[in-house]
Amino acid sequence: MKKTFFFIIFFVFLVVSLIVLNQTVLDVTPQSVRRWILTMGAVAPFVYVLLYSIRPFVLFPASVLSLTGGLAFGPVWGFVLTLIGATTGALLAFITARKIGARRIESRWGRKLSKLQNMLEKNGFLVIILLRLIPIFHFDLICYAAGMSKVKGIQFFFGTLIGIVPGTFAYTFLGASTTADTSTILYIAIILFIIITVLPVLYKKQIKRYLSVEDQK
Repeated sequence: MKKTFFFIIFFVFLVVSLIVLNQTVLDVTPQSVRRWILTMGAVAPFVYVLLYSIRPFVLFPASVLSLTGGLAFGPVWGFVLTLIGATTGALLAFITARKIGARRIESRWGRKLSKLQNMLEKNGFLVIILLRLIPIFHFDLICYAAGMSKVKGIQFFFGTLIGIVPGTFAYTFLGASTTADTSTILYIAIILFIIITVLPVLYKKQIKRYLSVEDQK
């Protein structure tokens, strides 16, 4: 019990410290990350994909990296590279949970993890797509739950790849539009971003109901 308490305190302290450090010293924004990545020259795309791949393990916000992808590489390549990086990062978290981190992850997430495992084992591919489309559970939690369940790696991979397409496009296109010559493109990007991110939320109740039914079968 004491170990769990101290772990929670340490985790909260770490997160708060990172936030304060970012706001006072690092100033990590999509623009600053873009400038740093582009200093890498020809290897910049590889550095970006690598950063996104290790993101689940370093507490770096995915939204900042996705916006950076659009800013640094444009809407097309930004989308492609972000899709590759996000899927790779999710797959690494999945493999980590399956191979080495099961006990720690299970004690960390508790009941939510068990519920997710049950759903994933019954209809993994479809459930992963739905969970990627709507913010019912934390992105990384889905990776860990899938890794600890019996869902096949190929189902997880393609479910994640398909499910994150709308959100990835929304963020990268929005990031790319901030450097556009006309404000019209920015307005279009904002409207598309709102539609793509809000639409799944509107169907959140129906999808949660469907998942609950699947869980009870």
